[in-house]
Amino acid sequence: MLQRIQVRNRWKSIFKPWEEADPWLFAACIALTIFGGVMIRSVEINQGLIDWWRHWVTGAVGLFLAIIISRCRYQTLIEWKWPIYILINLSLIAVRFIGTTGLGAQRWINIGGFYLQPSEFAKVGMIVTLAALLHDKTVPTVGNMLRMLAIMAVPWGLIFAEPNLGTSLVFGAITMGMFYWGNVNPGWLILLFSPLISVLFNNLSTPIWIAWIVIAGIIAWRTLPWPWLGTFGAVLVNVVSGHLGQVFWNVLKDYQKMRLTGFLNPEKDPLGSGYHLIQSRIAIGAGELKGRGLFHGTQTQLNFIPEQHTDFIFSAIGEELGFIGCICVLLVFWIICFRLVTIAQTANDNFGSLLAIGVLSMLIFQVFVNIGMNIGLAPVTGIPLPFLSYGNASLLSNFLGLGLVEAVASQRQRKKRWN
Repeated sequence: MLQRIQVRNRWKSIFKPWEEADPWLFAACIALTIFGGVMIRSVEINQGLIDWWRHWVTGAVGLFLAIIISRCRYQTLIEWKWPIYILINLSLIAVRFIGTTGLGAQRWINIGGFYLQPSEFAKVGMIVTLAALLHDKTVPTVGNMLRMLAIMAVPWGLIFAEPNLGTSLVFGAITMGMFYWGNVNPGWLILLFSPLISVLFNNLSTPIWIAWIVIAGIIAWRTLPWPWLGTFGAVLVNVVSGHLGQVFWNVLKDYQKMRLTGFLNPEKDPLGSGYHLIQSRIAIGAGELKGRGLFHGTQTQLNFIPEQHTDFIFSAIGEELGFIGCICVLLVFWIICFRLVTIAQTANDNFGSLLAIGVLSMLIFQVFVNIGMNIGLAPVTGIPLPFLSYGNASLLSNFLGLGLVEAVASQRQRKKRWN
C-alpha cells in the first residue's frame, strides 16, 4: 500500500508543473498536426515524397519546445523584449544578403540543409515585443500607439520587401488584435485602416469614397485629442491615399492586377492567375457531403492543384473528406480560439493576456485568409493553414506561440482555470 502511494506521489510530482496547463489546447494542436501529416501524405502519395514524415518530425520538435517553454516564467520575456526585437530584425536583414531565393522571393536562409524562414519566427517575436510594450499602459495614448507602430514598421518593412505580402498582412492582424485588447481606442484602429479602405472605395465608386472620407473625419473629430488638427489630418490622408491608390494601380502590369483581383473572376485567366482557385473550387465541390474518401480524390491524386501540400491543403480535405471533414477541421480551430480567449481572460497579468491574444490574432487571421483563398473568397497570398500546411518554419513558430500561451495558462490560479 505504501509503495502504491509513493508511486502515485511520484507521478503527481512529475505532472504538477502542468496541472494548470490547458489540455484542450495542447490536444487540438497535436490533433491538427497529425491530421496535417495524413493529408500531406494523401497529396503526395503518387510522387514518392516524404514531406508528411518531415511534417510530423517538425511537429514533434515543436511540441518538445512548446513543453519546455510552458515550464518557464513568461514574465522574464519583458526584460528580453529589446534583444528579441533586435534579433528578429538582424535575421530579416541577413535574408537580404545570404538568403535563398525561391518562388520569386528571397525569404529563406539555408543552415546545414535546413531552410529557415526568419519572417515566421518574427511573428512570435513581435507578439512578445508588443505585449511587453503594451502591458503596463492602462489606456495607451496616441503617442504610445504611434511609437509602437514605428517599432513594428521596421520588421514589417523588411518582410514586405522580400517580398512576402502574406506574412506582412499577418503582422498587421497581430498588431490590430493586440492594440484592441490593450485598450487602444477602437476609433484610432479604424483610422489606421482608413487609407486602405479609401484606396479600395476610390477604385470602386467615387460617391462611396467621399462618404467614407466624411466618416473618417467624424471618427477623428470624436476620438482624437486634438479635434480640428486630427480631423484635417484624417481627411487629408484619406484623400491622398485614394488618389495614390489609383496612380499605383495604373502603374501595375496587367498580370499583376490579375493576381490581386483574379479571385473575383478567376475564369478570366483560367490557365494563369485563376488556375489555382478554379482547381481548388472544383476539388472542394467534388467532395460534396462525405467526400471521395481518403487517398481517393481525383483532383488531389492527379496533382491538378499546385502547392496543394502547403497553401491549398484545405482543398484536399474538402475533396477527400467532404463538407463533414471541413466542418470538423473548423470545429478544432474553434476549440483552439476558444481556449486562447479563455486563457487571455484568466491570465494573472496583462502581459500574459496580451501574449494569448497575439497568438490568437496570428492563428485566426491565417485560418480565415487561407480557407478564403481556397474557396475563392480571397486572393492567393501564400499564407499557410496553421498546423496543417507543410512548412517547417511555420509549424515551429505556431508551436512556439503555443508554448508561450501554455506558460501563461500554467501560472493561472486554480480557481480561474475553467472560468
